[in-house]
Amino acid sequence: MTHLLSQTWFIALMSIILIGAVLSAVHHAEVIAHKTGEPYGTLVLSISVTVIEVSLIIAMMLAGHEGSEYIARDAVFATVMIVINGVVGLCIFMGGLKHHEMSFRNEGTNSALGVLTAMATFILVMPIVTTSTPGPDFTKSQLAFAGIACFALYGAFLFFQTVSHRDYYLPQAENKKVDSSTHAEKPTNLKTGISALLLIISLAVVVGLAEALNPAIEAGVKAAGAPKTVVGIAIAMLVLLPEAYAAVRAARANRLQSSLNLALGSALASIGLTIPTVAAIAIFFNLPLSLGISSLNMTLMYLSLFIGALTLAIGRTTLLQGVVHLIIFFEFLFLSLVP
Repeated sequence: MTHLLSQTWFIALMSIILIGAVLSAVHHAEVIAHKTGEPYGTLVLSISVTVIEVSLIIAMMLAGHEGSEYIARDAVFATVMIVINGVVGLCIFMGGLKHHEMSFRNEGTNSALGVLTAMATFILVMPIVTTSTPGPDFTKSQLAFAGIACFALYGAFLFFQTVSHRDYYLPQAENKKVDSSTHAEKPTNLKTGISALLLIISLAVVVGLAEALNPAIEAGVKAAGAPKTVVGIAIAMLVLLPEAYAAVRAARANRLQSSLNLALGSALASIGLTIPTVAAIAIFFNLPLSLGISSLNMTLMYLSLFIGALTLAIGRTTLLQGVVHLIIFFEFLFLSLVP
């Protein structure tokens, strides 16, 4: 009884520290975003989180725990579903409650969704339909090509977003007046540098605590008799907390463009950086890696991408669209527990 009580207090303490680290990460990311401007600012948080998440996945793969060959698949699929339905849905819902209708540049968001659809299909669906290997696996050459293809797509997207068509990802003129930071004085180089360092530390703490909470989550999942994939979903949700919080804050401030840049950028970085790195490690160290998802998850993913395309088609959102995405998100969570 005493051991259980002390463990409960320990988990509660780690959860409080985790929330503090999330708030710290968001604050320092916003300082950097204010200094660099859109869309560079939203890239900072998403790429930082993804790099640390990649390190976590690789460490777990190299440790060779049971089911380690599915870690990358579960993390990437969960991230895509959480971002498209959970984060985007919550942003549209919370922003819709306050502002009724919000606008954004659909040219940029549609381009991002198109790249995400191609990446997700290459990595999560193609292993199911290829015939060179049995089951949901790639051959080494197929894995290498898929990794290179995803990295090339992500590189092309970054060039499109930051160089050739940067204006597609900037807030529309009528929304700029609601962002008070537009007129605030930009932080100094020293303050920006300190924030960059503290951002990395905060994100490392977030991922470290997520990993520390992993045994407690696994024990809870086992006690509930839920599938092991729920553990991957829980860890992905913890790791995505900073980005989700920052995106919802932006939506509440009527800056949906920033919210969508951050959310879709997170999903793209999750595949575009995670898969090439994990593929290279798996090939070099001859580690097992299984990426194909089930037909149930495939149906959920394409439903999400289809509804996402409809949501982003006209450049304006209402409360109803947020509700639709959130219901799909809850369907994803429910079917993960009861597949």
